[in-house]
Amino acid sequence: MNATLITLTLSLAISQADAGFVLEPGFKLLLNGKDLTGWHYSNGPAFDGKANASDGRYSAKDGKIIVNPGKGTAQMWTVEEFPTDFHLKLEFRAEVNADSGVFIRKPQLQCRDYLVAGPYKDLKKYKAQDWNEIEVIVKGKVATCTCNGEELKFPNELPMTGPIGLEADRGQMEYRRIRIKELK
Repeated sequence: MNATLITLTLSLAISQADAGFVLEPGFKLLLNGKDLTGWHYSNGPAFDGKANASDGRYSAKDGKIIVNPGKGTAQMWTVEEFPTDFHLKLEFRAEVNADSGVFIRKPQLQCRDYLVAGPYKDLKKYKAQDWNEIEVIVKGKVATCTCNGEELKFPNELPMTGPIGLEADRGQMEYRRIRIKELK
């Protein structure tokens, strides 16, 4: 397939699953809209072309990654690592008391039903059981994080390179529109 056909196919898959979403200039998607291509467990093979992770904790459907309830925690990572400064955007929806996380070059930003599970119980713009947007801007070893424009304290020092990851812990989470832009 040539690059134009791949782009059109990807755009069609995303537009059918996520009408109204427009990818911002300079951003690239980390989720192709139909399967888990580009993601894997730490020491396992990539889930390229597969709609479900090997243990069923993660699945891809209708433009989303779904973190399915299960026993224990599971962490899924991008195959690609990100050694430059970047801007990461994603949307998530958490069921009541769901607990998950977004890993930024390994350190974890809690991503969950904040009003019930914390730690950000004072967020004014968080929408319970609805879509919320997280933005992460990484410059060197520092990440600035927001949820719907409100600051999320993230005191961890980042390594200079690493993947993006998601955690399956408790309850169902959904992620969509996961995209990243390299900052010059």
